[in-house]
Amino acid sequence: MNVMRTVVLCASILPLHLFVCVHPLPLHDRTPISRSKQLQGWPYSNSHIGLKKRDRHEQDTLNKEHHLKSVMASKNVTESWKRPRCGVPDFPTVLQVDLSNSNLKMIGQSRQQRRKRFALFGGRWEKTDLTYRIVRFPWQMSEDKVRLVFHEALGVWSAVTPLRFREVTKEKADIIIDFNRYWHGDNLPFDGPGGILAHAFFPRTHRQGEVHFDYDEHWTVGNNVGTDLLQVAAHEFGHVLGLQHSLEPDAVMCPFYSDSYPLQLSEDDKRGIQYLYGSPRPEMTETNELDIGMPDACRTNFDAVSMIRGELFFFKSQYVWRIRDGRLQPGYPALTSRHWGGIPDHIDAAYEDTSGNIWFFQGDSYWVFDAEKKITGPDSVQQLGLPVTDIQAALKWKEYRTEEVYLFKSSSYWPFNPQENRVNDVHPRSIHDWEGIPSHIDAAFQDIYGYANFLSGLYYWKFDPVASKVLEGYPRIIGMDFFGCSAI
Repeated sequence: MNVMRTVVLCASILPLHLFVCVHPLPLHDRTPISRSKQLQGWPYSNSHIGLKKRDRHEQDTLNKEHHLKSVMASKNVTESWKRPRCGVPDFPTVLQVDLSNSNLKMIGQSRQQRRKRFALFGGRWEKTDLTYRIVRFPWQMSEDKVRLVFHEALGVWSAVTPLRFREVTKEKADIIIDFNRYWHGDNLPFDGPGGILAHAFFPRTHRQGEVHFDYDEHWTVGNNVGTDLLQVAAHEFGHVLGLQHSLEPDAVMCPFYSDSYPLQLSEDDKRGIQYLYGSPRPEMTETNELDIGMPDACRTNFDAVSMIRGELFFFKSQYVWRIRDGRLQPGYPALTSRHWGGIPDHIDAAYEDTSGNIWFFQGDSYWVFDAEKKITGPDSVQQLGLPVTDIQAALKWKEYRTEEVYLFKSSSYWPFNPQENRVNDVHPRSIHDWEGIPSHIDAAFQDIYGYANFLSGLYYWKFDPVASKVLEGYPRIIGMDFFGCSAI
């Protein structure tokens, strides 16, 4: 491939600062966009061959092909060059902070002096409760999964600060997340698969809060097949909150992109974000009871199970286990209050409705959450028309374009109308309508294949909706199939 070396002079909007970025730019035309994608309303350009007018914007750009040899002069620099790299130069005229003596210093000190210092762009949000909105989604992932990824990426920053993030769908948002193709209105065009991954704009700039991802990348989560959306999003959100690049190789804000799991902030990331926004709010404890200890997933009967945003959540006592793509996620089990503050320990049942709201039941009360923000509760289950309390399971049953919810207790169940938020009839139906499941169940959920799963004790039964009976070979052991435990 013929390439030319193009020298791009990028002038920062900050005074007295000029830097040079060198990019290899291919001379050939871009791969044509398919007719189907043109019909979807995506902007189209077949003449763009590189970054344009980068000197006019105070943003971050992730670029797989761009490697400046002046960055991170360390013994591991050769290995770093092999990794995708953030395209913005690491040493613009921004404030760098050394917390050892609480002094603000301009960049330009020796390499030894610069160690373990985060960098600030100079802006921060003047509030800690921020909203975000996703305009468009990537084609490779479901909308629910993308929402969950962004929720988790923002969560690493909110976990160590007073920051709180809430997704909105219609109202004006502080942070705007979008997936774009080629030219998309900010003079920073994307370049198709590979190359530039994303860019974001800092606080107190003319496009503050905007985060753009390249629609044409092969976005994935937790594997090596494509580009990890979780890692890239966490990095970009750091910029949206006011952080520049870190000189620490293990930092989320390191200019060299990493796909290591689990996603977690380094101490340098924490110092930087806490310098801007402070430490997290103290948690309010609602009980003086002693910690009863973490249950063993291999030998416990769970209180509730629910499919939330395409992931399985198992609840027991004050803990929750989170399973994505058949694997228990790092950092779990975790306290349930980490996600849903205000719900009691030992919940009886949980399910996610069509709107994405999460319902929790315990005793004679229920709670409803929008993601991790409480909408209502505790409210009496009598408001739902339920003639009983202490329900044992809630099953959201989606078939074709219809959705029903069933609430179980002992050997009875009640169909619940999710449009009216009331049971259809106070008179119960018999659990024997579900041929083959036990008369007492602890939890229930519908899996991604359409089967209903009923848990009782250490076992579960898989119900086939077509045959209207339990599959052969069941019951099976919960711990073995979901947590990789050995036989009991």
